[in-house]
Amino acid sequence: MTELERERFDREYFDRFYGSAKTRVHGAGEIAHLCAAVCELVAYFGGRLESVLEVGAGPGLWRDWFRRHRPQVRYRSTDASEHACARYGHERRDISRWRARGRFDLVVCQGVLPYLDDAACAAAVANLAAMSRGFLYLEAPTGRDLREVCDVQSDFTMRGRSARFYRRLLAPHYLTLGCGLFYVRGGELAFYELERA
Repeated sequence: MTELERERFDREYFDRFYGSAKTRVHGAGEIAHLCAAVCELVAYFGGRLESVLEVGAGPGLWRDWFRRHRPQVRYRSTDASEHACARYGHERRDISRWRARGRFDLVVCQGVLPYLDDAACAAAVANLAAMSRGFLYLEAPTGRDLREVCDVQSDFTMRGRSARFYRRLLAPHYLTLGCGLFYVRGGELAFYELERA
C-alpha cells in the first residue's frame, strides 16, 4: 500500500464509515456480537486465547470489547492509516510489509485485504499466517459481496476479487472453519470433517 493509498483512510473516511449511524459499516453493537461469537467458537474448539493481534484496527472496536470483556488478553492493534493511529492509539503498520516477531492465538483482519493490490494482498496473507499460532478471523468482501450483499453506502474503492482468489492464498496456511474463522495448518487442535469447509 502506497503512502497515498494509506492517507485515503483519513478523518473523512473514518467519519463516514464508522462515525455516522447512517453510513457506518458497523458499530460497537455489531462488533460486540462478533467478538463474543469468535471468542466462544475459539473456546468451543479448545483454543486458548491469551494474545490477539488486530490488523487494520480502525476505530478500535475489537480492542474496546476485549478491554471490557477479556482484560487479561494481551492485545496489539495496528493500522496503516496515520489518522487512525493518532486518533485511536494503534501502531502504524502496513501488513503487506510488516510482521511481528511473535505469534498470536487470534489474528483479526477485518476489511483490509480488499484495499491491497494482488501482490500486497498475497504478502499480507503470508504475514498474517506467520504471526498466527491459532485462529484467524478474516473479513474480505468479494466482488459478489460488493454486488449482492453490501449496501449502496459501501466503499466501492475496494477490489472486488473472487472468493477463489482469497481461498487460494489462504489454503497453504489455514484450514477453513467457516463464518470467517480459519485455523493455522499444523496447529495442535483437531476438527471434525464437517466443521471444516
